[in-house]
Amino acid sequence: MPVPGSTPPIDSYAFLSDTHTGAVVGADGTVDWFCVPHFEGDAVFARLLDRRVGGAFTLAVEGCAEPGRRRYLPGTLVLETVHHATGGSAVGQDFLAVRAGDAAQPFRAGMLLVRRLTVRHGSVRVRAEVTPRTGYGAHAVGWHRDGDRWVAADAGLGLRSTLPFRVDGATMRAEAVLHEGQTVDVLLDYGAGPAEAVDSAELLAQCCRTWREWSDRADYTGHGSDQVRHSATVLRGLSFDETGALLAAPTAALPEEIGGVRNWDYRFTWHRDAALLLLALFRLGHAEEGRRYLRFLLTTCAGAGADLPPLVGIHGATGEERVLDHLDGYAGSRPVRVGNEAAHQVQFDTYGHVLDAALSYQQLTGELTGAQWRVLRRHVDTMAARWREPDHGIWEIRGPRRHYVNSKVMAWVCLDRGIRLAELLGDDDAPVDRWRTNRDAVHAEVIARGYDTGIDSFVLAYDSTQLDASLLRIPLVGFLPGDDPRVVATIDRVRRDLAVAPALIRRYAIDDGLPGEEGAFLLCSFELVSALVLAGRRDEAGELFDHLCGYAGPLGLYAEQVDAAGTALGNYPQAFTHLALIEAALNLDGAGDRDALHAWADRSV
Repeated sequence: MPVPGSTPPIDSYAFLSDTHTGAVVGADGTVDWFCVPHFEGDAVFARLLDRRVGGAFTLAVEGCAEPGRRRYLPGTLVLETVHHATGGSAVGQDFLAVRAGDAAQPFRAGMLLVRRLTVRHGSVRVRAEVTPRTGYGAHAVGWHRDGDRWVAADAGLGLRSTLPFRVDGATMRAEAVLHEGQTVDVLLDYGAGPAEAVDSAELLAQCCRTWREWSDRADYTGHGSDQVRHSATVLRGLSFDETGALLAAPTAALPEEIGGVRNWDYRFTWHRDAALLLLALFRLGHAEEGRRYLRFLLTTCAGAGADLPPLVGIHGATGEERVLDHLDGYAGSRPVRVGNEAAHQVQFDTYGHVLDAALSYQQLTGELTGAQWRVLRRHVDTMAARWREPDHGIWEIRGPRRHYVNSKVMAWVCLDRGIRLAELLGDDDAPVDRWRTNRDAVHAEVIARGYDTGIDSFVLAYDSTQLDASLLRIPLVGFLPGDDPRVVATIDRVRRDLAVAPALIRRYAIDDGLPGEEGAFLLCSFELVSALVLAGRRDEAGELFDHLCGYAGPLGLYAEQVDAAGTALGNYPQAFTHLALIEAALNLDGAGDRDALHAWADRSV
């Protein structure tokens, strides 16, 4: 859907990744977002957030009546674009170079953005411009020649090309007429990228081979198999291969309301749905990635103090949130924020997600170590002692702490999984009786105070009648059966009162202290599919899933949210949307009385 002014729709962008950093490429052939030397680094191309001063990297075929036809080469994150110009046609491939690694680090980043263009017939005129700006667009850079390579030392970039580039202030420019059969390359290295000449055709073949060998491990052929496999590839692209961390998204400050203030940095790892990610990776044949993510998760937990942070950086730390006043924001959406203050919140649901992931891991592998279990025991003890306290909740509402029902449910998950892990591991010294007493107490309290008989639904918080779509996960974590009348009533109430459009629901409808309102939350919309399956309403769930698949962008990528008109909102592509799609598809395919992924893990014991 269109966005006011000349700003491209969020979901019109392509996403490139080398599992070290990412780039987004517009339909006009411009790289509008690129962070170096890794996902959390400085966006040296930031036109996504300011089309006036944000840096950019354009490679365009002139004289085209309409944008090129784009697709990902099957099983990869290599973007192919076919251009039809007045005098001929050309095909381009854009990718961040990767090669196969080893078991410890399956992907190896080439630290090289490759843009390759071949003329298929006739002649075409090509234009290229490279304008990096450091400090998220705040500062121009200088270029100098170093052998056959142009270097922007301030930005840590090197440029090599068969096009005749020249310096024009802070911009490198080139134009040329190419004829049938000619191929040109523009190679931009970053970090420790190659300083020597490389063969772009070999890089392309190597990159495609690496992605396809990875994606071909998945043997899933069930419901929504094409979407599942593509979503798994996107999730792999959002994984940081040095540590195994998963980014929520590669972008920052894309608005949840066009022109509004709900603009957050999502280039971090949330422990939310850690078990779902782990189970999906194992189920789709990517066990090593699951192991690496679990190790990262437990390492960050071991280093945490009394409170588990709800989000961490890809290296295990987080920076302070700050506002970039020099940027106008996407479609005028200000303020532009980098960093995320929510890292300092108290979110008790985090404990449940971590323990759920650890139990699933132990069921699947039996590989939890004594040291890891001691860390986990400490966090189960914390929940046994603190579950009666209020917290900030899963949605990170920036206000006073409350007794959020989802947080209580996930405290129950933490205690329940802790008990089951102690039994699996044969730990007779664990205070299981105390954990069990608290687990049963929190369950009874949620039933008594978290369900409102007046509106016939579970509610956002104690002493509230407001709804919360995160409570669709009550059956998915085993708190109650999917066909329990209270679960079914909550599904129907959420679907009716939080609807934005058919198949689309918001996460809540309350005054959260910020002006304006957000759109439908696609994570919750896909979780509604899973909840309907567990409620025994598979046909209804299947129709909803198919409808939701229509909200993907032209390249099969999902943003965090959409509005009633289908306009993509929020950071993009959004890992949790793709993860919830995988969960919904696997539940539809399993269609049992227990969610398919946890049931599959249980069978591994």
